[in-house]
Amino acid sequence: MDDRIEAAEVQIAHLVRSVEDLSEVVARQAGEIAQLRRRVEMLLEREAEREADGVALIADQRPPHY
Repeated sequence: MDDRIEAAEVQIAHLVRSVEDLSEVVARQAGEIAQLRRRVEMLLEREAEREADGVALIADQRPPHY
């Protein structure tokens, strides 16, 4: 009986550690996602400003040989 209790305690300790590790990963990923969202918003704002100013990107211009 004591062996089963000890095995259960060991398993619980490993599971608790796994949950803590996963929690850290999720928290870090949430921060990265927030940062990426800010960057995307910044890029969208820049592009909107360029379009409002009438600046055409080279990729959007027709090549001279057409």
